[in-house]
Amino acid sequence: MRIAGLRRERLAEAMRQVLSEIVLTDMKDPRLAGVVISAVELSGDLKQARAFYSLLGDEERERQVADAFTQARGFLRHEVGRRLRIHNAPELEFRRDKGFERADRLQRIFDEIAGGRAAEAAKEDDAASHPSSGVPGPREGEDA
Repeated sequence: MRIAGLRRERLAEAMRQVLSEIVLTDMKDPRLAGVVISAVELSGDLKQARAFYSLLGDEERERQVADAFTQARGFLRHEVGRRLRIHNAPELEFRRDKGFERADRLQRIFDEIAGGRAAEAAKEDDAASHPSSGVPGPREGEDA
């Protein structure tokens, strides 16, 4: 069974590369400009393939890209089969990859936390250098 899993992984990566190449070079649809195929997952029987894509833009842009992939699904399946010499190319399903967005969101949260800690540390340093205990410190020129 390990060999079948390895074959599925190799085929999925080959499909990702071919789909990326087709989208970047062969597709004339302007809605797919800037779209990157980030991963492909294959079903156990190799009849279904789920391709994940990432893009920058709002919900309208996401809808346009989804429509473009829906229209081009047959062409893309045919081209993948032809280029990889697969007699029965898998049915393609396209989904947006939200992994990059999640990573970006987490990074912003971490940055906010780090910024908050830095501000707290600065306040603590400022408080330590200027004690407000009411006891006067040594005057200039005097030893402590």
